[in-house]
Amino acid sequence: MTDEILRYPIGKFTAPVSYTNADLSTWTDTIKNFPGAIRHAIIGLNDQQLNTPYRPGGWTLRQVVHHVADSHANSLLRFKWALTEENPTIKPYEEADWALLPDYSLPVEPSLKIIEGLHQHWIALLNSFTETEWNKTFIHPATGATMQLKKALALYAWHCNHHLGHISQTTKKF
Repeated sequence: MTDEILRYPIGKFTAPVSYTNADLSTWTDTIKNFPGAIRHAIIGLNDQQLNTPYRPGGWTLRQVVHHVADSHANSLLRFKWALTEENPTIKPYEEADWALLPDYSLPVEPSLKIIEGLHQHWIALLNSFTETEWNKTFIHPATGATMQLKKALALYAWHCNHHLGHISQTTKKF
């Protein structure tokens, strides 16, 4: 496989041109079902397998699981800020540096539990949204771009499938 396919097993994120209620429902379902999907994808993997990088120079499957917990925690906070403040500027973080912190060598179960709890909160919010909430925004300071929550939902549904792709393409080798 080429590095591009290993890096982006489902392709790079492309923002939709428009957003239908069916799209929002599909992406919400992805967020809802992701905790079970990621648990299922790594169940039964031993430490050696969890410590396997999904590509040369890439994160291990263990780091991917811990990254998802951190990333989705940040996303939930971004959604809450956008819901409670007027176009807030969110705080970015250095994902690659976080992946080198000691907690990324922990067993994956604590992060799976974090993902499960976060996604329950996230779904409670998403299921309550009206068009007004979907159109709320935040600013990402690294790009200066304003992002609507409906685009953020599309991005994070992609993010779920993106990292499931990393795990599934790696576990096929075992």
